[in-house]
Amino acid sequence: MSRILVTGATGFVGRAVGKALAQAGHHAIGLVRPPQGRSACAEEWLDASVDFGGLAQAVPQGAALDAVIHCAARVHVMAQAGSLAALDAFRATNVKGAVRVAELAHSLGARRMVFVSSIKAIAEAEPGRPLREDDSAHPQDAYGVSKREAELALAAFGRETGMEIVIVRPPLVYGPQVRANFLRLLDAVAKGWPLPLGAVRARRSLIYVDNLADALVHCAMDARAANLCFHVADSEDIEVAALVRALAAGLGRPARLVPVSPGLLRVAGRLSGKDAAVARLVGALRLDTSRIRATLGWRAPWTTEAGLAQTVRWYRAERGMGARRND
Repeated sequence: MSRILVTGATGFVGRAVGKALAQAGHHAIGLVRPPQGRSACAEEWLDASVDFGGLAQAVPQGAALDAVIHCAARVHVMAQAGSLAALDAFRATNVKGAVRVAELAHSLGARRMVFVSSIKAIAEAEPGRPLREDDSAHPQDAYGVSKREAELALAAFGRETGMEIVIVRPPLVYGPQVRANFLRLLDAVAKGWPLPLGAVRARRSLIYVDNLADALVHCAMDARAANLCFHVADSEDIEVAALVRALAAGLGRPARLVPVSPGLLRVAGRLSGKDAAVARLVGALRLDTSRIRATLGWRAPWTTEAGLAQTVRWYRAERGMGARRND
């Protein structure tokens, strides 16, 4: 039984990782902040420090680790996300904090760190084909910049110490307990709001949270993953309009899709100062996942259809909508 530390263990991804580790027979240790409720891990270490600055104080005497899966991150976009102050805040958590976690894990005997990065570390849109791990990095916001810098800093730490660093870049993650943009989309569909996405044909990669957790466990335990970077996603890419229709069907609501051309949407985005948000809706962003499939033999255990069904089922319960007859 391997002892694996999970940072951000009470978060959206971290909770799923703790559950996946337990199901695979490993001893998961959740690094949690007070007061954030229980994780799905067998053991918890309480870290009240800022940006992992006092992480050593959370470790019980005589503790040892085999690996760490680093899920914790600053993800919220602040009011001035493009400012230097915002970038400094992202760097403090996502770069310096990640290195501190690596240092502590290495001191406790961990042979490997799996770093949950983001496709935003290299791009916000694809170059006419699915993005590969070796594509040039051009992050567009403070979050993406910090994730890319963390990748480089951790790789350097690995070269210096011999610790194996595995980088995993997911696209948008969805599933029960999802927040941010995906939850807002669920709310809009549930309320029957018209959405100007009927003419958008670009496909985007997504990943169901339990698919991501499964991939992270493979990356933590499979010797073949050492010092590699992997793009992970569901097996199917999906058009935004098709995503809206699938959510609407699950919610028992009509899909109110208005056919507005992507070009006109981009113009509206520029005029409203929301060009980046519009670009994420109308632009293609597919990930090439052939490396993890060829190297580790990994396949997403959940289909996108099944993942969306689980997400909608949770949302209906969360909003008190009741279960559908065919659930």
